[in-house]
Amino acid sequence: MKRTLFTVAACLIGASAFGQQKVVKIVKSELQGATPNFGELRTQIKSALEHPETANSAEAWFVAGEVESKAYDAESVKQMFGQNDVNEEVMNTALDASTAFLLKSDELDQLPNAKGKIKSKFRKKIKGILQANRKGYLNAGSYFYEKENYVKAYDNFKFYGDIPTLPMFEGDKTMKNDLATDSNEVKFRYYAGVAASLIPDHDKAIAIYDQIKDFGVNSLDIYKQLASEQVQKGDSVAFEQTLRAGVVRFPTETYFLLNIINIKVNNDRSDEAIEYLNKAIEADPNNSQFLDVLGLVYEKKNDIPQAIVSIEKALAVDPNNAEALSHLGRMYYNRGVEKRTESGDISDKKKYDAAKKEFEDDFKTAAPYFEKAYDLNPEDSDAVFALRNIYYQLQDNANYDKWDKIFSEK
Repeated sequence: MKRTLFTVAACLIGASAFGQQKVVKIVKSELQGATPNFGELRTQIKSALEHPETANSAEAWFVAGEVESKAYDAESVKQMFGQNDVNEEVMNTALDASTAFLLKSDELDQLPNAKGKIKSKFRKKIKGILQANRKGYLNAGSYFYEKENYVKAYDNFKFYGDIPTLPMFEGDKTMKNDLATDSNEVKFRYYAGVAASLIPDHDKAIAIYDQIKDFGVNSLDIYKQLASEQVQKGDSVAFEQTLRAGVVRFPTETYFLLNIINIKVNNDRSDEAIEYLNKAIEADPNNSQFLDVLGLVYEKKNDIPQAIVSIEKALAVDPNNAEALSHLGRMYYNRGVEKRTESGDISDKKKYDAAKKEFEDDFKTAAPYFEKAYDLNPEDSDAVFALRNIYYQLQDNANYDKWDKIFSEK
């Protein structure tokens, strides 16, 4: 009795497997019709992909990919002939879906048989489909990008570039993906990086930007985006390495140098920051911004005399550098505040009067710098605050009232 039941069960399993193989054949046949019902065919082939007896069938996966590819073709042909009923969502979603099915089919198709031999049945067809559809992945990437589906946009832009690198195309001279000579290949790869940034997936974006950063297309922007992704990921070591490379590659671009300086100053490495800045100034002596930043680094080191010298040089190069004007005003102002505080402990009148003259001279020196900085940048609230306090200390009521009114309106 038990043996009979076992035999029946085995027959049922065999029939089920045969049924799924039959489904694959039916779907394959239906695809040859003039108007396949893609929705119904998807449902049918899905059962074969999920059934244990056909889940590892290269043919089942190929047919699933073919269903999607032909669904894509149906809409693509409409688009080619300028028809108004093109369903872009159906078209691009079908192309996107076909990818995984075709790659899985190829993977299974390359497995050795019981004798250890590989007898490929579908690779040639898969290659033909991917070659024919390759440009469609750019359109799909653009479509998903516009729909703000950045995961799908990334997948499709990236797969466009990945197709020639697939094992099935090894040695195929008709499929090229030469980033070194083809600017379009770099540009399309860049789109994948932008989409990855927007997901956001920092690892994917970093991998793309790092791959294409030195091929001359949007290189400056790519280096900056690579650095930005590394910051967002929290990889300070890689960030500094990119900045160092950026300084060498783009010596006149301030972004890389100033970020390196910021890192070094924040990590109490001001001497290294000064060394970097001096090299930059030697290469570009008329860069007012570099001279101003050098002054700020000296200020950080509490070397105020040298800081003042550096910022005065910055203003000699560019008298209208609003930031340098405000920075220099602040240094004189802060020095005056320190001297005024110290003078509070002086009891001797002559010594106090001498000290008072010194801090008032610093306030008087600071005022014109702040006033010009404010004229150039009325949003400089630090200048307004300082001028109000300066004229209060100097007992200049008219100017105090002027700046107090401006201060109140801020």
